[in-house]
Amino acid sequence: MRHEYIAILETGVPPAGLDQTYGTYASMFASLLAGDGRTFKTFRTLEGELPEHHLDLKGVIITGSPSGVYEDEPWIRDLIAWLRDLKPSVPVVGICFGHQVMAQAYGGHVEKSPKGWGVGLHEYHIAAGDVWDDLLGRPADDGAIRVAVTHQDQVVKKPDNAVVLAGSEFTPHGALYYTDRKGLSFQCHPEFCERFASDLLLSRRGIRIDADLVDHAVETLKKPSSRNQVLGAISRFLNA
Repeated sequence: MRHEYIAILETGVPPAGLDQTYGTYASMFASLLAGDGRTFKTFRTLEGELPEHHLDLKGVIITGSPSGVYEDEPWIRDLIAWLRDLKPSVPVVGICFGHQVMAQAYGGHVEKSPKGWGVGLHEYHIAAGDVWDDLLGRPADDGAIRVAVTHQDQVVKKPDNAVVLAGSEFTPHGALYYTDRKGLSFQCHPEFCERFASDLLLSRRGIRIDADLVDHAVETLKKPSSRNQVLGAISRFLNA
């Protein structure tokens, strides 16, 4: 008897003990995307764990991470190789680092952007409206999504087999949809609630990120978010 599951590849953990209050990145996704008879299994990919390529793999979610996909770490090399070997029919969703590692694995290029930190609530304009409408089942509100971000690295060259689903002047490749495989990825963090995103930024205030930039970003997070729309698109994609 087959027991299909969605693999959550955990490539990072919340800093400053935030997981004690909000849970891990993996548990956030498992909670937010629960239902439809889904079963999730977490793999500590940061420690080298990856699922075998077998029939029970119903989908994959790759979480965010403080690491860069260009770093010469064994677990990152193994993850890229694993993605390249994965059957194109398996749905893969990448978030932040996951978005970047998918692009790197499939022919794009990622680097630390000279634009600096992207933090707070960012707006991405929908570029491929027909694809987005299909994912969500209805048009995007006013042609844009607004979701929390925290990143320095960016996809600066998209893979040839990907179309830009959404982006901004700051992040041109904010979301990618793959045409030769079941792949969907976002630079933003729909799994972050406002409180977690704020506490995460405050834990880095004046340490990793300029204090004034953090203060401004925290204020933007008080505005309405489209995170539920993005989560809805991800859920629909995993069911397709």
